[in-house]
Amino acid sequence: MATSGVDVRVENQLVRFVPTSPVDHDAVISQLAGQKNGNIVVKALEKPRATIIIDEAGRIVVHGTHRVEVARAAAKELLLRLGLDDTGLQTELGPVIASFNFDSGVNVEAMDKTFTGGNSTYDQRLECAIIQDTRHNLKLYVWANGKCVASDARHPNMVAMSAVFWKTQLQENNLLL
Repeated sequence: MATSGVDVRVENQLVRFVPTSPVDHDAVISQLAGQKNGNIVVKALEKPRATIIIDEAGRIVVHGTHRVEVARAAAKELLLRLGLDDTGLQTELGPVIASFNFDSGVNVEAMDKTFTGGNSTYDQRLECAIIQDTRHNLKLYVWANGKCVASDARHPNMVAMSAVFWKTQLQENNLLL
């Protein structure tokens, strides 16, 4: 998704599906070799490639995909393998993890400051600046080479808008190299 010279790539989209009847943990374990871990059951699928988590309420959480259509195919595959109907499967979108590049170096060590639209701190352990983007309700990790990762985003379009906004903020504050 390209917006004003910033190409945003969705790395992961967390999606939860709510079937009309809760998925039984024991059935996933006995029929599909799912692994119990506390109050959840985990099942890795190869086609489509995804990690399925059955939560304590019998809902299906799909992790490791970047498209909702692929996540839905994984949930349907699980239900079909269990002999269950996928009719009425409701979709709930979770946070997006996305990446983009400013195509310019960034003086991340000078980013311990408050900007209009959020604040930033330099994290020595990660060697990046972390921006709490209150305007777009997400978090950005910015490295000196211009590589950025957005977490806690609700939609890829919000990441794209954030990328354009912060590129402008960094330019105006002479932080792009």
